[in-house]
Amino acid sequence: MFPLKDNIPTLRFPAVTVALIAINVAAYFLWQRGTFGDQTHFECNLYDYGFIPRELTEGGQVADPDPTHPCAEPEAPTVLTVFTAMFMHGGLLHLGGNMLFLWIFGNNVEDSMGRVRFVVFYLLGGIAATALQLAIDPDSTVPNIGASGAIAGVLGGYILLFPRARIITLILIVFFFTFVELPAMLVLGIWFVEQALFGYFDLTGPAEGGGVAYFAHIGGFAFGLAAIKLFADERKQRAQLEARL
Repeated sequence: MFPLKDNIPTLRFPAVTVALIAINVAAYFLWQRGTFGDQTHFECNLYDYGFIPRELTEGGQVADPDPTHPCAEPEAPTVLTVFTAMFMHGGLLHLGGNMLFLWIFGNNVEDSMGRVRFVVFYLLGGIAATALQLAIDPDSTVPNIGASGAIAGVLGGYILLFPRARIITLILIVFFFTFVELPAMLVLGIWFVEQALFGYFDLTGPAEGGGVAYFAHIGGFAFGLAAIKLFADERKQRAQLEARL
């Protein structure tokens, strides 16, 4: 199930959302050198600038994955990696999926609170996501990267602001696909239940040393639910809903 578009119009150009997408794309191709670049640089970059929980809990640095290819750059301070990791991705699908969700839902959440508040809301969502993942697996040496924790905060805010919004969604059934219009509450509700279930299975299943940081998604989403009313402007939200009519 892939959301493609919602029916909530924006009142002004979503400059911050577009800027965040541009920064993430530029970071992946120009800074990480992902997909078409130097893979040694890409791997070292993950360990230098991705957030590694054990580095924070134990105060030490985790060695790079391949000692025969030492990184030219020194590792970033661990606290800084909480932020740098939010703009890093593990591949094109990871990047593309996150940017799709940010575009669909971020523009309306930005509209509801204004640009400066949206920047703060987005970054705090990413921090909350990292905090929960850290609490769940403090000894992990796997770099946590991706914008999905911060974007999950946007999703949590969106579901409270626009529960009756309609989302044009691509449904894949084996080799067949169709487009349907579904309530935002259903689309995002299913997404959150999936994260909770996969997170539970991650906890109870055998440790495999990698994968998706589901609890980061849960932490970001919970932050969005809890904080959206502090950031959103009720008058702007009402104007958005009236514009839809």
